[in-house]
Amino acid sequence: MDTSGSLTCVVVAVDGSEVSMEALRWALDNLKLSSSSSDSSFVVLHVQPSPSVAAGVSPGTIPFGGPSGLEVPAFTAAIEQHHKRITETIMDHARLIFADRSVNVKTQVVVGDPKYKICETVESLHADLLVIGSRAHGRIKRMFLGSVSNYCSNHVHCPVVIIKPKGDSSE
Repeated sequence: MDTSGSLTCVVVAVDGSEVSMEALRWALDNLKLSSSSSDSSFVVLHVQPSPSVAAGVSPGTIPFGGPSGLEVPAFTAAIEQHHKRITETIMDHARLIFADRSVNVKTQVVVGDPKYKICETVESLHADLLVIGSRAHGRIKRMFLGSVSNYCSNHVHCPVVIIKPKGDSSE
């Protein structure tokens, strides 16, 4: 890979897993941003699940025989607060990794399904490269859940670097 400094936007997706933080370290250690553009930056991206994705149902309605369409705002608010705390912890961990480096790093948090939101963000930022970690899911789990890194590598219009967990020799 040519890391001669022609990159102006590198998106690194982090989800709190150690492999995603390793992906951030790898990007910062191995990639050089363009020095000719003052806008060049690494973008640390976290996708916070929406409350309905996290709960597996639509939390805004009572799913057990109550009137349809009746809101349960306390439930939704509790899930949102929980996700915000998790997101803050993940981004704090990422900040510790890039804090002492002399590179331009921006952070961005979006809400939704990680597969789609990572691709959307990469496209909207016109990123030159996406760096993402690959979790060590087994073949069966990957078949049912899908692989975020696999989906992104097939749907973004820029090169993708996938960092695997240390010691992972699958695929």
